[in-house]
Amino acid sequence: MPTRSGQAELKIGAVAYAPKVVTIWEEIREYLRDRGLQTDYVLYSSYPALVDALVAGHIDIAWNTPLAYLQARERLGGQCLVLGMRDTDINFTSVFITRTDSPIHSLNDLKGKRFALASRDSSHAAILPVHFLREGGLDPEKDLKVVRFDADIGKHGDTGASEQDVVRAVSEGSADAGAMGRATWDASVAGGSIDERSLRIFWTSHGYSHCNFTAQAALAPSLAERFTKAIQAMDYNDPRWKRVMNLEGLNRWMPGSTAGYDELEREARRLGMLSERA
Repeated sequence: MPTRSGQAELKIGAVAYAPKVVTIWEEIREYLRDRGLQTDYVLYSSYPALVDALVAGHIDIAWNTPLAYLQARERLGGQCLVLGMRDTDINFTSVFITRTDSPIHSLNDLKGKRFALASRDSSHAAILPVHFLREGGLDPEKDLKVVRFDADIGKHGDTGASEQDVVRAVSEGSADAGAMGRATWDASVAGGSIDERSLRIFWTSHGYSHCNFTAQAALAPSLAERFTKAIQAMDYNDPRWKRVMNLEGLNRWMPGSTAGYDELEREARRLGMLSERA
């Protein structure tokens, strides 16, 4: 992908799922410029719009969810790169929750029960949970009464709103159990919106990779290398960058991994989600 004459060397795209995103990318741009990499960013209202921009070459790098990465790779014929991810995106897990007084203790106990899923485009709280249920011997369409909360479609679950809907449904008894990301559970417990005296985790998935920086394979190798080295050098112990790393939810930027994406791809393809566009 050619560098734009007279403009920043790299243009990065992300989704504006919350007001803090502006602060995050202003500070990341400042950080990269301090390391000699002239960068600009563009915010999009949804991941389908972000994927469109990456495929069209309007941006060089997209901060993608795993589903958005798979959608981009599908449209680019596999010609894309993973340039990095957060340490918190490695060994990400989904959890199934229920009330503490519930008789549900295993996947087998879910048969005939009401099971809540977050937004249909959430990798960790809807798509992969369906895959995990199937893998565990359950047919969600026949063995369960699925309750869906399709809040903020297009944001791929980033806002967490639909996961809070799942928590509310299980807490109030309109669902017997539900799925969410472990990271959301931990943050909700820490923030006081989940009381572990009322709700508990009864099943946890194996680890898989979550969000990543995606680029077209045509991105100049020198630019890709400079970006990767620069972002991975961000130091949590440096007070200038600690705030932005806290806002983005990481302690360290890591090399990219696509572990577990194959499972997500199979389920997303089954659901016809890989070709979705803005």
